Amino acid sequence: MWKRKKSNWEFAKEIFFQLGLIAVVLTFYSYEKHEGTGHFTLDFPTLTIFINYVSAAILINYLLLPKFLYPKKYIHFTFYSLLIIAAVIAIEEGIIEQIFYPDTRAKTFPDVFNNLFTAMPIITILVGFKFAWDALHQQRQLEALESAIKESELQFLKSQINPHFLFNNLNNLYSYALEQSPKTPEIILELSGVLRYMLYECKEETVPLEKEIQQLKNFVNLSKLQLEERGNVHFVQPELHSGYRIAPLILSVFIENAFKHSASSQHNNIDISINLSWRSDGVLEFVCDNTYSENSNTESLSKGIGLENVKKRLMLLYPEQHQLSITQDKNRFKVILTLQLETDKP
Repeated sequence: MWKRKKSNWEFAKEIFFQLGLIAVVLTFYSYEKHEGTGHFTLDFPTLTIFINYVSAAILINYLLLPKFLYPKKYIHFTFYSLLIIAAVIAIEEGIIEQIFYPDTRAKTFPDVFNNLFTAMPIITILVGFKFAWDALHQQRQLEALESAIKESELQFLKSQINPHFLFNNLNNLYSYALEQSPKTPEIILELSGVLRYMLYECKEETVPLEKEIQQLKNFVNLSKLQLEERGNVHFVQPELHSGYRIAPLILSVFIENAFKHSASSQHNNIDISINLSWRSDGVLEFVCDNTYSENSNTESLSKGIGLENVKKRLMLLYPEQHQLSITQDKNRFKVILTLQLETDKP
């Protein structure tokens, strides 16, 4: 804990903060009330006593806190803190009072408790604010680390999605090429458009909804080539609402999964339905429903890299802002996803 060194700018900001705090505390310390009136008494003896307290706080802040308190060596921290406070009182009574108040305070019986009650609030304030400053600095470090981890995981998941999609479609392209199918150029054209979107337009965390829906249409057109004349595909989209953004490639994984399992498990009568609709307040509902054969691949429908990745991405990008339902009923596999979309930032 508290291991990363602070930058020069962070250290400079802390120094300015500490100097300002010391000035404020000194102002209150040197303010005295007499018979209902108040005035400041900042003489050299008062300043010397205050510097004695500040020196103790500096030792605790920059020596004991990082060396003992933050590593959770509480016994050592308590022992050395008490030792420093005892030294502060001893210096005040044995040196400062003897020099500046030889005829008054120095001649009286050592008033340890009175000096302690004067010193402790000042030292506690200075140490407390230092602890709060370090806690705030640590919280910012943790937030930056969490953000970096989240971004790294998202980039890793997206890097898995693209090769997963490419691998499946290159296999289809290879099959058409072997058969010298006239659809091969069309497949290459559709594939290049989808890959262009993935490579160049999906670098940000979110993309305009219009672009993502257009990408889905291209994706569906490409995937329909796998079916030949073996079934039907229905794609229904809502009236586009400009200004909304969505995480790229979130929905295409479910569509890819539907085509893959329908095409691999059925020779005919394939039925795939994709429906996007608005509910309210920027909530997008996505429903993907496809047929499959129970005798072929029912064990793998809810598994695979693609689905696992998109579930993780949803948890990272839309925490408490999405609902995902995946069901298998007889010969149909159905995905229902609702997303609370964000609007473009002004």
